[in-house]
Amino acid sequence: MKLSLELTYQSSKAWVVCVMNDFDSFLQDHADCERKASAMAMSFIAKCPDRTDIIPKLIETGIEELQHFQDVYDIMAKRGISLNHEIPQDMYIKQLIDACRHGRDERLMDRMLIASIVECRGAERFKMIADALEDDELKTFYKRLWTSEAKHGNLFVDLALNYWNEDIVYKRLEELNKIEGNICKELPIRAALH
Repeated sequence: MKLSLELTYQSSKAWVVCVMNDFDSFLQDHADCERKASAMAMSFIAKCPDRTDIIPKLIETGIEELQHFQDVYDIMAKRGISLNHEIPQDMYIKQLIDACRHGRDERLMDRMLIASIVECRGAERFKMIADALEDDELKTFYKRLWTSEAKHGNLFVDLALNYWNEDIVYKRLEELNKIEGNICKELPIRAALH
């Protein structure tokens, strides 16, 4: 069952063309994103160790994201591409986090719902990349990532529904989804996931 919402903004063909024209830079950014996604799953555990019913799924997600990082790193190593020395600030993520409410519970819900939206955006963009790639091995890899990201998009909504009423969760998810769409419209087109 699909728990996440459809994105309010569809990424442009110009974005995927930019990625295909500088795929090495995209891989560096993609590796950074996978490292951050793994850390994000672990940060939920650190911030709410009392919410024991969701910890196993968060651990599983953190490990899966770390595996994605290793997979991207292996692709980079084969191509002679190094990791970025520093992970630059992701303005897309920063703007989404800035939209979070304050207060422990409200912020936790918003962070979970933002995680869902970010994973859905990743699914959309990885599908675009898979469709554009000609290399069969890379195409298969990005198809696998696309389905994984879509699964995570549902997962974070499901986690939120453990603690908050469905009407409240979906009302806030819709609000954040609109904010994310507006942020995406203004993002510069570059060879990066966001």
